[in-house]
Amino acid sequence: MATVPDFRSLEDRVVLITGGAGHIGSTLAEAFLAVGSRVATVDLTDPVGPPTDAGPDRYQHLPVDLSRDGDAVMACDGVLNAFGRLDTIVATASWMGTATTPGWNVPFDEQDERLWAEVLQVGVTANFTLMKRAFPHLAANGGGSVVLLSSIYGFCGPQPAMYEDTGINNIAGYAASKGALVQLARWLATTMAPDVRVNAVSPGGLFRDQRPPFEERYSERTPLGRMATEEDLVGPVLFLASDLSRYITGHDLVVDGGFSTW
Repeated sequence: MATVPDFRSLEDRVVLITGGAGHIGSTLAEAFLAVGSRVATVDLTDPVGPPTDAGPDRYQHLPVDLSRDGDAVMACDGVLNAFGRLDTIVATASWMGTATTPGWNVPFDEQDERLWAEVLQVGVTANFTLMKRAFPHLAANGGGSVVLLSSIYGFCGPQPAMYEDTGINNIAGYAASKGALVQLARWLATTMAPDVRVNAVSPGGLFRDQRPPFEERYSERTPLGRMATEEDLVGPVLFLASDLSRYITGHDLVVDGGFSTW
């Protein structure tokens, strides 16, 4: 009878989650802890909901600024110092401007190209640097896995009518960085094989208390009738990190409720 792998393959593996202070990163940290992994999160600030029942032998948070040269290397070294090994990286970090960031949440002709360097540094370059540093450690124990968080806007264009009169703008720099991240996953998948698998996950729009017109339009355009939640990403990410996906690499798993199928 064939052996059926399950999420127990993640037990005691050391998982590094970048962007661990964010909604997605902190949700995934809790999920990995729940299946027995040891987890290190890295981010500028403390997590939204840091684990309360995990001691330092199972959970560490490291203050890291991925917009700075060298901090990606510090992230890898910090995990190795804390846990002595590294098995999995889940990269959720993304440079995200706010509604008041000049040149960010504005129409296309007002978007500031000077922000591109910062967006690409955090979303793409830091991941490249981190993987270079982490590669031998991911490969050392067998079963190494990397999951890069992209977006549907890494492979499809926005629908302008969906954004009208919502105060929300679709940002070109964000889309470009997410598209680059999917291609980086494919490149790394061939380069880091056969000892390390590399995949991407491309979520659809996540509900974050957007104005009702936007949520309604987005949901109407989605076959499953709603926006995504952080919890919708837990199963796909754990799947790609675990031995359940041991013959999958170089893949972009789209988690968008069918939004991109039209």
